[in-house]
Amino acid sequence: MSVLLKTRVTAIGPEVADLAEGGVVILFADGSPPELAEVSVLHSAETGPSDDAPTKGASIAIGDVSAEITAVGPAAWNKVREIGHVVINFNGAAEAERPGEICAAVVDAQALVGALKTGAVIVVAAA
Repeated sequence: MSVLLKTRVTAIGPEVADLAEGGVVILFADGSPPELAEVSVLHSAETGPSDDAPTKGASIAIGDVSAEITAVGPAAWNKVREIGHVVINFNGAAEAERPGEICAAVVDAQALVGALKTGAVIVVAAA
């Protein structure tokens, strides 16, 4: 397993839990504009992001919640590398609807909400 990104949650915006209940998590690196921070999980990378983007079959783990990546939008990993931003949609879609989106297998919404806390580690690993 090759780690493509390991990052630590530094802050949780006030609207994050509502989005996570719907299976959506928005990551943004520390220093994001305040209006984006409200809906974002702010983070600070510890390893990566790698030059290589994850592919279908890679994994994403947020704390104890993990899922297989099912689709990666064409611009998603570039945004991660440039500004630490990506939308993760735990909808199991075979194709990303938006270019900046990573889709992953459906997870338990309450477990996802519970995993999103300051200090949690997020890891994206190659298949």
